[in-house]
Amino acid sequence: MELSDHTKNILGLKLPTDPRWVDLAGISLEAILTDHAYCEQKAALTCISLIQRFSDKDELVKQLAPIVTEEWGHFRLVLQELTRRNLKLGTQRKDVYVNRLMEFQQKGGHEEGWFLDRLLMMALIEARSCERFKRLSEGLEDAYLRNFYRRFMESEAGHYTLFIELSEHYIDKETVRKRWQEWLAYEAGIMQEIEIRGDRIH
Repeated sequence: MELSDHTKNILGLKLPTDPRWVDLAGISLEAILTDHAYCEQKAALTCISLIQRFSDKDELVKQLAPIVTEEWGHFRLVLQELTRRNLKLGTQRKDVYVNRLMEFQQKGGHEEGWFLDRLLMMALIEARSCERFKRLSEGLEDAYLRNFYRRFMESEAGHYTLFIELSEHYIDKETVRKRWQEWLAYEAGIMQEIEIRGDRIH
């Protein structure tokens, strides 16, 4: 599935992943799959925490409940792939990328700002995952894993648009779009820092 122009416009990532990243990813599939498993786990847990904190927001609860199930299903699929390859689920690494994103969240003030930033941060994580899974689906030598990551890419594309749509459901669209552009610019700086240092993400 090639990403549509509409999806690319929403995605809007300012700095694409260096194509050489796929070569590095292929060196240690165990590390990539372990990172991926924990990312899916954290995505499910984050959706649960949003449902718990904003249980009064009916549309959010309705839309995120099935995402919890889907993300946990993805976690199990990655575990299954590790087992199939006689690999182990390693320990969870410090997630430099997500930790740096969290530093940009609004702190204090009105809860609406925190709520918006939480949704946009999730949208950004899903967008970057979609872009990276696309890289893996095209660049890995292992044909089975190329198809494996193509399916994940298609799923992530729907997830990040959902978080944008939920933001615009509860908050003025102009406010959402302005803040989204700020997030995209900030994330590009993080990506540049990470690639200079050679850190992996997802």
